[in-house]
Amino acid sequence: TGASIITDITVISHSTLFWRSFSHWIGGMGILVFILIFIPESDEGSSMHLLRAESPGPQVGKIVSKMKVTTRILYLIYLGMTVLEVIILMFDAPIPGYENEKFFFSLLASFGCAGTGGFGFLPGSMELFSPFSQYVMATFMLLFGANFSLYYLILIGKVREVLRSEELRVYGAVIAVSVALVFFGLMSQLQSFSYAYSGEEAFRHSYFQVASILTTTGFTTTDYHTWPLLSSGVLLLLMFIGGMAGSTAGGMKVSRVVIALKGLFNNIRKLINPRSVPKAKLEGKNLSQNTISGVFAFITLYLFILMGVTFLLCLDPACGHTVTISSSQNVGTYEVAHGYLTNFSASLACISNVGPAFEAVGPYANYALYSGFSKILLTLTMLVGRLEILPVLVLFSTKTWKNR
Repeated sequence: TGASIITDITVISHSTLFWRSFSHWIGGMGILVFILIFIPESDEGSSMHLLRAESPGPQVGKIVSKMKVTTRILYLIYLGMTVLEVIILMFDAPIPGYENEKFFFSLLASFGCAGTGGFGFLPGSMELFSPFSQYVMATFMLLFGANFSLYYLILIGKVREVLRSEELRVYGAVIAVSVALVFFGLMSQLQSFSYAYSGEEAFRHSYFQVASILTTTGFTTTDYHTWPLLSSGVLLLLMFIGGMAGSTAGGMKVSRVVIALKGLFNNIRKLINPRSVPKAKLEGKNLSQNTISGVFAFITLYLFILMGVTFLLCLDPACGHTVTISSSQNVGTYEVAHGYLTNFSASLACISNVGPAFEAVGPYANYALYSGFSKILLTLTMLVGRLEILPVLVLFSTKTWKNR
């Protein structure tokens, strides 16, 4: 997640900036998955348990027979895509004022997109990058938000299987509809802004922020908190969804949302026709009742934690105060209240691992305003969200340790 309490990024040394970005690049694929490379080939059972602990989403499996080979393939794809992004970004002109640090910032930006972590390393996040670089980063964020098993299928020539992926089609539809809605919201209310986008700027910012929020990266190119309600509302909803299962993204995952909707429609059909036995399918396979129940349980826990953390944040001493935001070049400085939306969006951004949220913790603010207790609470929320809740509950279950 790109959530931070650092108020002035310019005072941070380059070595610290590199470590921050490199750490979420490693954590993007999962540090435990990285460890699998060094586990003996005979310990396949332990390897599978580690992969399940670190792979986002409700389903995970081997893409080849050997677990160790699977891990190496995933990391080679991950590394290759990261290197490719660095190379493409290097073709662009250097950032004004940072002409001698082109490779360094291209590398950090690629680390952030790959790990969908989004730690800032320049004032204004990605605002200083050129439009070309912003398009490149947005596209790679979406690529890293897809299931990595699909890239392996492409490499071995099974493109048709990739195109038949139901989750991928839903993922693409969410992107297209979201960009269209955000763009429409911006263009329909440009006259009410204190600044104005051109058509290309409105589309670019829409595309970039949808990619950043949906994949839970958290990079920004402008202050989306000042956008019309339609545009900012779409971004808030995207924080819930997240990327695809088997990606580096956070959130609930597209597959869980699809399974939950299919389970809901099945229940509605049963209410209408009690004698019917509707079957839900995903990727051409029947979904068991245990799978559907597990998804509903996850979403219930997700929402319960979200509401609980929001309530506790409302007790923070900073709540109710006014915060001054030094926003993007187009917007300038303005004041915003630290209210319920601040606390709700902060909780959502942390459990979904997005980072920046809205109001007093928006894209041009940070989490420094919270008390020590609230910062610890949000840190734990980020960890629980990254580990997908259930493994944490199992860890603290008495039955887990009873026979140890």
